[in-house]
Amino acid sequence: MAKQIFRLRGVPDDEAEDIRQLLNEHHFEFYETPAGNWGVSMPALWLLDESQEEAARAVIADYQEKRFLTARANYEQLKRECKHATLWTSFRDNPLQFLLYLAGILALVYFSIMPFLEAGS
Repeated sequence: MAKQIFRLRGVPDDEAEDIRQLLNEHHFEFYETPAGNWGVSMPALWLLDESQEEAARAVIADYQEKRFLTARANYEQLKRECKHATLWTSFRDNPLQFLLYLAGILALVYFSIMPFLEAGS
C-alpha cells in the first residue's frame, strides 16, 4: 500500500523538485498527487513501497536540515551586510503598497474593536 511521504502544499517549487530528485537518486518508487482543479486535494508525494518509509524519511530529513542551515547562513550573511529585509526596506521599495497594507490593517483593527468602544459609552 502507498504511504504519503511528503506534503507539497506551501512548499516552494525548488524544494519540491529537489525532493523528487532525491527520491529518484535513492531509487525510491513514488508518485505525486496534485492539488486538483480547485486546490482542495492534498498535493503530496507517495511511496509505493511502505517498507522504504523510514529510509525515505531519513533522506528527506537530512536534505531539509541542510536546506535550513544554508538558508540560515544566507540570512546571517545578509544581516551582517545590512542587506536583509526590514520594515524600512519594504516601505522604501514600494511605499504605495506599504501604505495600502497599513491602511487595511488599521481599518481591520478599528472595525474589530469599534463594537467594544461603543458598548462602553
